[in-house]
Amino acid sequence: MRILLTNDDGIMAPGIEALYRTIRTLGDVTVVAPATTQSAESHGITFHRPLMTREVKLPQIEGTSVEGTPADCVKLALKSLWPAAHGAGSRPDLVISGMNFGANAGINVIYSGTVAAAIEAAFLGVPAIAVSLYIGNKSRTHLGRAAEIAREAIDRVLRHPLEPHRVININVPFTESADAPMPPLRVVSMNTAAAADGYERRMSPEGREYYWPSGNGMEFVHMAEESDVEALAQRAVTITPLHFDLTDHARLDEWRRRLS
Repeated sequence: MRILLTNDDGIMAPGIEALYRTIRTLGDVTVVAPATTQSAESHGITFHRPLMTREVKLPQIEGTSVEGTPADCVKLALKSLWPAAHGAGSRPDLVISGMNFGANAGINVIYSGTVAAAIEAAFLGVPAIAVSLYIGNKSRTHLGRAAEIAREAIDRVLRHPLEPHRVININVPFTESADAPMPPLRVVSMNTAAAADGYERRMSPEGREYYWPSGNGMEFVHMAEESDVEALAQRAVTITPLHFDLTDHARLDEWRRRLS
């Protein structure tokens, strides 16, 4: 299997390195990732400046860094970098995005550059998996074991081949030790409640008013049963199939009648 690995935390992030170490036995893994962190960039793409690239070699991982967004990385890789390296018309069998340092559950799915990279791949016809880690207390997170758990979840997902336009969102619960047991896997929906966050009003030393985002990103107005947010709170690995068609199909006929 030929795999394209990307992320939104940047090619230097420990999460992509940890995931790379666990998935490299799946097949031939090529890394194309942002040069710097692109968290919460959602599905932004670059039009008005060049996408500068650089070959990066680190102790545990090497690949191509792109001065762009996660979606840029996937578009550039599938349209140009991959065919240049593997032959015209060639493309990976699978794109994996992650492992993100922070959960992408609930409304965060929409904001996430990690998920956007996976959706871009699926849109272009390559099945994709987004992988994120609920970090909880950052100082106690064990990235190595979390990546092993992610690999087990990926293996379970890949027991049945993914269709070309399929995208799966995986969240690994808080993992604090090297011997943490494998959590249960739950197939759940995306929690659709608004985030329960806000902005703190502050004053700069120069007397200018500014606002600082508050909240931890995982607090919501409500938590639906059998949702990704609930399952993560119960320390399960969440599996959520996503799609990029935003059409409200249930109301198409209603709007056709309204406008006829």
